[in-house]
Amino acid sequence: MSAPIGGSASPSNALPISLWVVQVLLAIVFVGTGFWKLLTPVPKLAAVIPWAGQVPAGFLYATGVIDLCGGLGIVLPSLTRIKPGLTVLAALGCAALQVSAIVFHFSRGEAANTPFNFLLVALSLFVFWGRRSRAPIQPQGATGQG
Repeated sequence: MSAPIGGSASPSNALPISLWVVQVLLAIVFVGTGFWKLLTPVPKLAAVIPWAGQVPAGFLYATGVIDLCGGLGIVLPSLTRIKPGLTVLAALGCAALQVSAIVFHFSRGEAANTPFNFLLVALSLFVFWGRRSRAPIQPQGATGQG
């Protein structure tokens, strides 16, 4: 038999490391955004993101709570290895949230505000794909052998 490409018989750690980096970055973005929306007075938010002053406060706070939950969900289940499958669902939820944000911005003629949302969709789907099928986290107590 021939040696694997790259000369190493062990699987690469690049994907798991990349997934952890992306998960942490997404958590920082979503948790930070969630706290920002929840703790900053609406007039100050509206000075930075005009739509914040044009929607009901309940909508703004709901998006803050969803951001916060998504950010925590994308990293904590994997980190603690308690129900790590929830990371997969959180990643899918974060992608859905950002698709909704894209639709919201397009409906208001704010397409120029969406590139970061598209990036967040791609990164969230990368975590969804990676943690679902390529580098899943085993729950506490699992041996990894079937």
